[in-house]
Amino acid sequence: MARSFGREELIARLRAVSPTIVPSLLLCDFANLQQEIERLEAAGVAALHFDVMDGHFVPNLTYGMTIVEAARRVTDLPFDVHLMIENPEEFIADFRAAGANIMTIHAEAVVDPRPVLEEIRSLGALAGLAINPPTPLADVEACLSYCDLILTMSVMPGFGGQEFDDAALAKLRELRGRDDVAALLEIDGGINAATVGKSAEAGAELLVAGSAIFRSDDYTAALRQMQDSAIAGAGA
Repeated sequence: MARSFGREELIARLRAVSPTIVPSLLLCDFANLQQEIERLEAAGVAALHFDVMDGHFVPNLTYGMTIVEAARRVTDLPFDVHLMIENPEEFIADFRAAGANIMTIHAEAVVDPRPVLEEIRSLGALAGLAINPPTPLADVEACLSYCDLILTMSVMPGFGGQEFDDAALAKLRELRGRDDVAALLEIDGGINAATVGKSAEAGAELLVAGSAIFRSDDYTAALRQMQDSAIAGAGA
């Protein structure tokens, strides 16, 4: 079972350190998973992001709850599990049991996100809703008050080598200004030294980064550089 964080406690904990970089483990060295997590902990990260892809909702196939469970055995960090999968309602209880503290489903993967978000909350986890670049906020307005986290995708999920889509920034700005949105705001896709500042300026509190960290020899330096840029952007 995941380490127990109260929902409000976890929201407050993450908001207190925002804007903050959340490493996506997709490109880590899975043969040395514990050492990779220890390096990230030493760098002071606030949470870890898991990109779960099923080969159906998105074209790529990554990992599932066994990796989440293995990582949970070596750290107490909050786990932010991004479910890029069809029929997420069939798997959320298992991901919660494996160690997820936040579970984010895609608006495009379900007919009605609300019951799935409510089920995630009932399990004691934060309920997240991800929105792909072409999806307008108007399509999910009825669900926003049921979200603890809203993830604006700045690339289409499952495809590599895409350019950062500024449409995500417009959504962040709108969400930040809405009175009916109390959720944490997250961005994922193409986050690096060139995009992190403007993402934080637009309102992103959690910024998911993968290659910008794991393709660096020094995780601490890479994270510090992006963290500094995010803080500067948020203060602009």
